[in-house]
Amino acid sequence: MIKHSMTRRIISLSLMAVLVVLGYLAWPKFSEKQSATQFEYKNAEYGFSVSLPATWRGYAVTNDEWSGDAAGDQLGETHYTTGTVVSIHNPKWTKEVMYQDIPIMVFTLNQWEDLRQEKFHIGAAPIPPSELGRNARYVFALPARYNFAFPPGYEEVEQIIQSKPLKTF
Repeated sequence: MIKHSMTRRIISLSLMAVLVVLGYLAWPKFSEKQSATQFEYKNAEYGFSVSLPATWRGYAVTNDEWSGDAAGDQLGETHYTTGTVVSIHNPKWTKEVMYQDIPIMVFTLNQWEDLRQEKFHIGAAPIPPSELGRNARYVFALPARYNFAFPPGYEEVEQIIQSKPLKTF
């Protein structure tokens, strides 16, 4: 009886060891598969990253400027503040075919609070930018009507945005 019980324990421990080894060996393949379908753009200057699908390998990034005008100034004559827009460009983008990019507006915490208090506005859109995330120094937002012209690739960018790809650090 004792011998039979000992044999069961040895078999059970052996099976557990085999499962652990198989799991360990399978993990790198899972990680490789993950990296084959997604990768990450990191912006160390502002402290955020964006997960992108593999189809975006070869993307380009440009930094532009957004400008905010004082509240009540519909003509854009009274400048209030400015900030950066980090645009991640689809690798299919050309001057002839301008694919939808992923524009990320960067606000200081004070700028974001002033925008929320309607001390200034950005552009003519009746809605403000929508927050994507924040860290201890910045708020990251998607411009209102960023895809209003429905350029090629806008559906893909919409899917990317809906997956909440922005992480902060």
